[in-house]
Amino acid sequence: MFINQYCIIRHRSLISRGKVILGAAKGTLDDFLDEAFLQMSPGYSKFHKMDRLSKLGFLASEVVFRESPPFPYYAPEQVALVLSNSFSSTDTDLRFLDSIKTTPSPSLFVYTLPNIVAGEICIRQGIKGENAFFIFPEFDARNMADYVTQVMASEITTACLAGWIDVMDEHHDVFLYLVEKRKTALGIEHTADQLQKIYTHDHGTTSG
Repeated sequence: MFINQYCIIRHRSLISRGKVILGAAKGTLDDFLDEAFLQMSPGYSKFHKMDRLSKLGFLASEVVFRESPPFPYYAPEQVALVLSNSFSSTDTDLRFLDSIKTTPSPSLFVYTLPNIVAGEICIRQGIKGENAFFIFPEFDARNMADYVTQVMASEITTACLAGWIDVMDEHHDVFLYLVEKRKTALGIEHTADQLQKIYTHDHGTTSG
């Protein structure tokens, strides 16, 4: 199995396999998310209704699939999705609780589960395979590698979008990658050591 593409979002920077697409954006996290969406121009109006967890997942998956599209190589049922984070949906939960002081926000309430980001990604990208969401204290490369390996052992699953999508207030940390049974020219062996190395050290090298 090979990591054929990955995206990192950190410090208000959007990075695709070491290349900075949008770097050191000024303002707040919300400003960055809007700017990144406009720059990518995906033409998806529902983006503006999402919570920040889903927006981060949407943007990262958009980058990964643009650079290394799994379709039409695979059927939708052959692509799995495995995500994790540490704050669950707490960022949105607190915003919803704050809205109760005046008028409860139905649009926020919809996102008060961490796996909603998985649903948004699946709808946008057309993924219909196995999916899972885990809560860990921090990014756990070993658990991620082991579980994705189990998922990929299925005869049905030939690709898996996996990784870490975390947000709380201005803190945001995203590492999303595509692993496939086939190896492309950019392929990196899918191991816990490689995942940890990419997550820890890849902060982008060039502007794009």
